[in-house]
Amino acid sequence: MRNKFDKQLDRLNVELIDMGQLCEVAIGKATKALEKDSEEIAKEVISADAEIDQKEKEIEQLCLKLILQQQPVAKDLRQISAALKMITDMERIGDQASDIAEIILSAEIKDTRAIPEIVKMASAASAMVRSSVMAYVNKDLDLAKKVLEADDKVDNMFDNIKHKLIEFIAKEGGNQGEDVIDFLMIAKYLERIGDHATNIAEWVEFSITGIHRSEEVI
Repeated sequence: MRNKFDKQLDRLNVELIDMGQLCEVAIGKATKALEKDSEEIAKEVISADAEIDQKEKEIEQLCLKLILQQQPVAKDLRQISAALKMITDMERIGDQASDIAEIILSAEIKDTRAIPEIVKMASAASAMVRSSVMAYVNKDLDLAKKVLEADDKVDNMFDNIKHKLIEFIAKEGGNQGEDVIDFLMIAKYLERIGDHATNIAEWVEFSITGIHRSEEVI
C-alpha cells in the first residue's frame, strides 16, 4: 500500500513540475510578445493560460484522491496540502501572464526604452517560479529560502522601473502617458508573479518543517 502511495506522490511531483514549466513558458512568451510587439505570441500566452487552468484541476483531483483513498499520515498530508496551495498560486501566475498579453494586444506601445528592464524583471520572476517548485520536489529548504530572498530583488526592480517611468513623464510630459501606464501595469503583474512564487516557497517550508510563516502548525 505504501509503495503505491509513494508512486502517486512521485506523480504529484511530476505534475507540479509540468505546471511550473507551463507558467515559465507563459511568462517567457509574454515577454517575447512585448519585445517583438507580436499579437500572435500574445495570443499563445492566453491559450497557455487555459492549459494551466486544466493542469490545476488535474492536480487538485490527484491530491483529493490521495487524501481520500490513502489516508496519509501528518507529514504526507502536509505535502499534499502544500501542493494544493501551490497550484492556486501557479494558476494565478498563469492569469497574470495572460493579463500582460492582454495589455500587449490592446496597447500600441511606441516607446521601447523600458522593455530591457521589463525583460530582466520577467527573467527574475520566472526563475523564482522554477526554484520554488523544485524546492518542493527536492524538499530543499535552502532553495525555498533563496526564493524568499529573491522576492526583494524583484520588488526593487519594480520600484526602479516605476521611478524611471515617473522621471520620464516629468521630463518628456504626457505625450506617451499611455505607454507609461502600460509598462507600469506589466511591471506590476510581474511583481505579483514574484509574490506568488514567494507564497509557493512559504508552503514548501511548511511541507518540510510543519511550520508556516503565519505560525500555523500541523
